[in-house]
Amino acid sequence: MADETTLGARLAEFAARSATDGVPAEVAASVRQRVLDILGLCVAAHRLETSAAIIEHLLDQGGNPQAHIVGVPGPVTAAQAAFGNGVLAHSLDYDDTHLPSVLHPSASVVPAALAAAEHAGADGEQTVRAIAVGLEVAVRLGMAGYDHKLGNSVFFEHGQHATSITGAMGSAVAASMLYGADAKGILDALGITASMAAGIIEANRTGGTVKRLHCGWAAQSGVTAAQLVRKGFTGPPTVLEGRFGFFEAWLHGNFSAEEITRDLGQEWSVPGIFFKPYPANHFTHTSIDAGLALRARGVTPESVERITVAVPSAVIRTIGQPIETKRTPVTGYQAQFSGPYAVVAGLFGGGGLGLGLDDFSDALAQDPQRRALMAKVDVVADARCDEIYPYQFPAVVTVRTTDGREIVEEVLTNRGGPQRPLADEELALKFGDNVRGRLSDDTATEVKEKVLALGELPSVAPVLKALSHLSTP
Repeated sequence: MADETTLGARLAEFAARSATDGVPAEVAASVRQRVLDILGLCVAAHRLETSAAIIEHLLDQGGNPQAHIVGVPGPVTAAQAAFGNGVLAHSLDYDDTHLPSVLHPSASVVPAALAAAEHAGADGEQTVRAIAVGLEVAVRLGMAGYDHKLGNSVFFEHGQHATSITGAMGSAVAASMLYGADAKGILDALGITASMAAGIIEANRTGGTVKRLHCGWAAQSGVTAAQLVRKGFTGPPTVLEGRFGFFEAWLHGNFSAEEITRDLGQEWSVPGIFFKPYPANHFTHTSIDAGLALRARGVTPESVERITVAVPSAVIRTIGQPIETKRTPVTGYQAQFSGPYAVVAGLFGGGGLGLGLDDFSDALAQDPQRRALMAKVDVVADARCDEIYPYQFPAVVTVRTTDGREIVEEVLTNRGGPQRPLADEELALKFGDNVRGRLSDDTATEVKEKVLALGELPSVAPVLKALSHLSTP
C-alpha cells in the first residue's frame, strides 16, 4: 500500500490486524457493556421530540432496506440507520466519556458499526472487534489534539466538537472493517471521512438542539465513506498529518503524533472510558454527587442561604456561563448543561443511580422551588480542581445555611470511571431504567443477554430487530 509511514497507514494496519487477530478479552468485555449502554440510550431517547423528528426525516428519504433504527419497525439504509441511532445515542447526554480528551466515542462508533454489521451480515465477534478499534482510533485522534500544557483539548478551545469530529473517523474504521476492507481500503475511508467530519459546540453555552445531531452525522459519515471506498473512491494517504490534512485543518497543526502511535495495539484506551451514571453533561456529575451527599448529611433546600460550586476553570464556559441562563434553564436539555441545576437536583434527590432521566424534565427545569434555589448558586473556578482536570471533573461545593453553618462536600473523582467504576449490576440498572415502559421485561432480558454474549452471535440482526418495536409508556 502507499507510504506505510503515514499516521493513517499505521491506524489502518492496526485495524486490519485486529480484524484478523482479535482484541484482548478485557477490551471485548468493555465493548459489550458499551453496546448495551448505547442501545438502552437509543430506547430512552424516544421520549424526545427531536428523536421523532429525526426518524420522520430519515423515513422521508426512502431507500433500500439494509439495517434498523432502534424503535423503527422497518429497515432503512445502513447510512440512515447509523444516522438515526447516532442521534438517539447522544441526545440524552448520557453516553460514555473518555478523559482527558473529553470525547463521547461510543455514541457514533457503536451505531455506525451496528448498521454496517447488519448490512454486511457480519457476526458478533467481527462487530466487537470493529467497535473496539473504532473507539481506539477515535480516542487516539482526540488525544492527539489534547494540549498537556494547556490542560485541555485544543478542539474544545477552538469551539469544535471533538466527539463528532474524531468519532466520524473511528466510525469509518469500524464500518470499513465490517465491510471487509483491507488496510488500504481503511486508509481510504479515513481519507474520505476527514472531508465530512464536523461539529461546533456553541449550543452547549446558549441553547439549541443541533448537538444531538452530531454523533448521527459522524456515524453516517463513517458508514458512507466505507461504502464509497467499495465503489472505488480513494483518499489521501497523508490525510492526518499532511499540509492540508485533518490536524492542519482543525488544529492548525498543533497535535501530538505520539498519542496516535504509542503502544498501538498493545495499550488500549477502551476499558478506561467512563460510563455516565447521570443523564447530564459530564462536567456536572461531581456537583450532582455533592448535592446527593449533602442531602444525605441532612442539608435541605429550605436550609440553604448560598451555594458555591467550585470547579475547574475550563468547564465554567459550559456549565456556569452565562450564569443567568444556567440559573434559569427552560428545558430539561438546558438543565443537563447547568451547574446550578446539577447541585440543586442532587439536593432534591432523584431516581435511577442517584438521578435518572425523569429528573431532567422541562417541568423540573422550570419548577419554582428549584429556580429559587438555583438563584442562590454561584459557579467559580478552583485552583485545586484545575490541577486535577481533565483527568477527572472535580467539584468542591460549599453550602452556607440559614443558621450560619458552612458545610463543604468535595468530590474529586468521577463515578463511572476506573477509580469509581460502576458494577455490572449498576450498568444493568441503568439499562433497565432506560428501557422501562418501552420494552417488555422479557424483551429487555433477551436484548441484555444477547448483547453481553455478542461475540458468540452469528449475526447482530436479531438484537436490532428485537428493538425495532417499542411500546409507548
